Amino acid sequence: MASTAHHSPSLAIIGGGPAGLMAAETARAHGIEVDLYEAKGSVGRKFLIAGKGGMNLTHGEARPAFDQRYAERADAVGTWLDDFDADALRAWALGLGVDTFVGSSGRVFPRDLKAAPLLRAWVHRLRESGVRFHVHHRWLGWNDDGALRFATPTGEHRVTPSAAIFALGGGSWPQLGSDGAWQAVLAARQVDIAPLQAANCGFDIGWSEYLSTRYAGAPLKPVVAHWRDASGHGHRRQGECVLTATGIEGSLIYALSATLREAIARHGQTTLELDLAPDRSPERLQQDLAKPRGSRSLGEHLRRHTGLSGVKVALLHEVLDKPQLDDLHTLARTIKRLPLRLTQARPIAEAISSAGGVRLEGLDDALMLRALPGVFCAGEMLDWEAPTGGYLLTACFASGYRAGRGAATWLARTHAPA
Repeated sequence: MASTAHHSPSLAIIGGGPAGLMAAETARAHGIEVDLYEAKGSVGRKFLIAGKGGMNLTHGEARPAFDQRYAERADAVGTWLDDFDADALRAWALGLGVDTFVGSSGRVFPRDLKAAPLLRAWVHRLRESGVRFHVHHRWLGWNDDGALRFATPTGEHRVTPSAAIFALGGGSWPQLGSDGAWQAVLAARQVDIAPLQAANCGFDIGWSEYLSTRYAGAPLKPVVAHWRDASGHGHRRQGECVLTATGIEGSLIYALSATLREAIARHGQTTLELDLAPDRSPERLQQDLAKPRGSRSLGEHLRRHTGLSGVKVALLHEVLDKPQLDDLHTLARTIKRLPLRLTQARPIAEAISSAGGVRLEGLDDALMLRALPGVFCAGEMLDWEAPTGGYLLTACFASGYRAGRGAATWLARTHAPA
């Protein structure tokens, strides 16, 4: 198919997740002609799946503490948030008729906890504003003339926009569209890309068959995780996690995933310690364990006097042999610091999000690629990461806003009438 001719500045946005949709809305508000291309049959699929069980839109944490959730990218992401932060996101949602509230954990949710009504209202408003949607258009790269190539059900389609914004996602949940296939295409154009890695993910431990089959899916709560950072400094955090057939996952583990992943990369493995009885001091625990056991089993003794049962007791049997279980000092110490040897992160396809991507150093402040003038990037395909809790979505929205505004400004400057 011949390249599409445009008589006024036009913008192609590739990717229909939150970053791409926000880029489309922002650019269209600046009067730019916008065409949005999505590989799947509808936009926002990962957004909808993430909203199952409660759409966590953003977080109520105040800045600058909010910015620090982005770790080494805090300064860069902070500049995006200067334009479009959590408060702006909540106001934007309200403009679509979706009121939000701050939950007890600080997470921000729509009143109805659903993602679908928000997405429907958003897409309707985008269509009404003039954004043109093209689904079942999978980006293949560029041809020799610089046209964007798309695979469609009716054959290859090519377009030559005045500028483009890529919001193709990272490498997690590839069945929803973010398969990371863009990496090779951009790398061939001299775009610097950090390898994609699993983020907000679970980790393998290698349980016994008994623990794996009997307790996979069992929640561990409350527990306190203890770990050491790259400098050897100790840290602790209370939360909840879940045993899996191969290891451990859950909100507490996701919050630590970057640190744990990097430790495994350095040493081949890392040890995470869990306090199974955070409400009991070591001294009280020793006293509780020392109470007469009589003919009761160890499991019953632990349940009666320490409150431990089920999966927590099973974990003690997993890491201690019988002589160690019978030694009250060793047992008490292990309850307070159960060692878990993590050997690898789960595959990126299973992760909630991914780390790595287009390095920010290769972009200007407007998120335009220095190697490819007129080509912008946004969302999870950029090299940043954040914990769950609304931080991921907020940065996706903010980067889409930054890229959409940057593309509109660039087009106005480069395509101004002579």
